[in-house]
Amino acid sequence: MSRIRPYALAATTTAALLATALSPTAGAAGRPARAAAPADAAAILAERAASLGLGAGQETRVRDVVVDADGSRHIRYDRTYRELPVLGGDFVLHLSPDGAYEGADRATTASIALPSVSPALPAPKAADVAAHALRAAHPGEPLQRLTTRPELVVDALHGTPRLAWRTRAAALDARGNPVARTVITDARSGARVDAWDTLESAAGDGRSLYGGTVPLETTPAGSSYALKDPVRGGTHTGDAANQTDLCLLGTLCVSRAPATVFTDADNHWGDGTPADRASAAVDAQYGTAVTWDYFKARHGRAGIAGDGKGSYNRVHYGNRYNNAFWDDSCFCMTYGDGDGTTFGPLVSLDVAGHEMSHGVTSTTANLTYTGESGGLNEATSDIFGTLVEFHAANAEDPGDWLIGEKIVRPGFGRGALRYMDRPSRDGESPDCWSPAVAALDVHHSSGIGNHFAYLLAEGSGPKTVGGVAHHSPTCDGSTLTGIGRAGLGAVWYRALTVYMTSSTTYTGARTATLEAAADLYGTGSAEHRAVAAAWSAVGVR
Repeated sequence: MSRIRPYALAATTTAALLATALSPTAGAAGRPARAAAPADAAAILAERAASLGLGAGQETRVRDVVVDADGSRHIRYDRTYRELPVLGGDFVLHLSPDGAYEGADRATTASIALPSVSPALPAPKAADVAAHALRAAHPGEPLQRLTTRPELVVDALHGTPRLAWRTRAAALDARGNPVARTVITDARSGARVDAWDTLESAAGDGRSLYGGTVPLETTPAGSSYALKDPVRGGTHTGDAANQTDLCLLGTLCVSRAPATVFTDADNHWGDGTPADRASAAVDAQYGTAVTWDYFKARHGRAGIAGDGKGSYNRVHYGNRYNNAFWDDSCFCMTYGDGDGTTFGPLVSLDVAGHEMSHGVTSTTANLTYTGESGGLNEATSDIFGTLVEFHAANAEDPGDWLIGEKIVRPGFGRGALRYMDRPSRDGESPDCWSPAVAALDVHHSSGIGNHFAYLLAEGSGPKTVGGVAHHSPTCDGSTLTGIGRAGLGAVWYRALTVYMTSSTTYTGARTATLEAAADLYGTGSAEHRAVAAAWSAVGVR
């Protein structure tokens, strides 16, 4: 049976430029919050259509709205062309408190006008290209249950807009664990344009594996309790029973691994060892709660999507699975147990915060997971995962600027996945920007953003944080004083939710964070100058 979804060719339409309103979500007092798009947004779009590159055949849809304390609004739109999604078509419209137009940030400034939306390359051929790309990414390894899903799109991320196939390919490896890749193929020539990994990875009370005994909000279930948090949107944790999804392609999934919610008779969960399956569940549920609390307390964001709804966790996924990932299609977090040699169960607090922050990114800037934007996507998750760890203030897992230090085992060969103070300590990530950064794996190109974040928060030179010795040099020999972790979080969150788009590069991130710092602290303020200095210190000017 074919698993290729047929494409539908769209008839040419007039630019409707409709602003679909979002439901209001209350934020913390004095902090930006999501809210409905203003009623006159459609009129502003129509009036500014030419300057925004919105022409015939294009429509827009609101993805997110941020409202400042003074009433200024920042409305994030996705775009279609003749009913096809436009990769890199997103933009943010900035309105003053009285609804006046103040500017826009666009992922692309290229004109989108194609002679036809009929592909010369048929969908099955695009599927073959993607299947080959997935196999090539796993040489010598037999893949099982390989599925593909081509979708016709307009690619405005890679130069002149073109008709393209975006094909998601997924399979199970030899141990039954999932692998997946997204491939962009020119729908005229059949040439592969780009490809990237689809899985965005790294990696009562309860006795956890990594955080000691931690508090848990649970739900009574008859004579027992369910590991479901009623005060954080119903977030819950289930046992995947060491099974895997048969695919990771949304509606094409034949079945998913279970997520049977953990229950307990006395509301005391786990024993702090891997022998009790509930111990990993304690870490996962705790990580979800702390991540929710961090975004709510620091940024006024209720839940991953900012809509007050909880996600859920699956633990004990796959067979010795050395990964953890956020999956938009199920709005859930999934954790493997690790192979015991290189990794233990991947449920540490910074990993949880990292992965769930991918969900925040996907509902805001939606940074494309390749090139420099992919590095920024990973850096965003490292930054917020680290800030979540600090926010928890857990004495058993104090905050530091290492990523994944709790999950690594001797076979991994070093003491952490990544080092934000000096990324090159992992042997693969750069400390300083160069044109070669765009070609790196996103888990390494993230080093530029991570190094910037550390310098902005902590400053340069030697320092002990969370009992760990850190030492952060600068690429230009400068000496920096940090603005603190709260300042870093405020600047990065505003830049992500208000100014960054799917195609933002490191140069664009410098601009976005400077705009954010000016909004928060004032142009020319100490914080604004510190942002500029920290980017210069990692070679981004």
